[in-house]
Amino acid sequence: MTERRMIVPPGMENIVERYRYAPGVLVGNTLYVSGQVGRDEALAVVQDTEAQFDQCFRNVKKVLDAAGFAFSDVVELETWFLNFPADLPLFMQVKDRWITGPVFPTWTGFGVASFSMPGIVCEVKVTAVRTP
Repeated sequence: MTERRMIVPPGMENIVERYRYAPGVLVGNTLYVSGQVGRDEALAVVQDTEAQFDQCFRNVKKVLDAAGFAFSDVVELETWFLNFPADLPLFMQVKDRWITGPVFPTWTGFGVASFSMPGIVCEVKVTAVRTP
């Protein structure tokens, strides 16, 4: 059986302690990153929509970095939106700052009725594969 390793970047320990889930799990050459929302290390929700989208990607990057991965290793992107499809154009502008290609990941987006904390407008989840 392939070993599984929990990835907990500095500043995300409170997620494990408070909510009992791993920010990331590394299995072989594949990293599964839990959905990241636009909140800071103190779990405070970022208020501005564009800044919150950016914070989602900053939080994803923390998990990728902690496991030795980069956005270029991302093969799958899943996103959930409170205001879908209205927020999609702004989200795409932010996403394009973080995911630049030339090979883009698959992408699935969903509209949802609510999130786990008031004020959250988006969640970003990725799967990354490192070439051995």
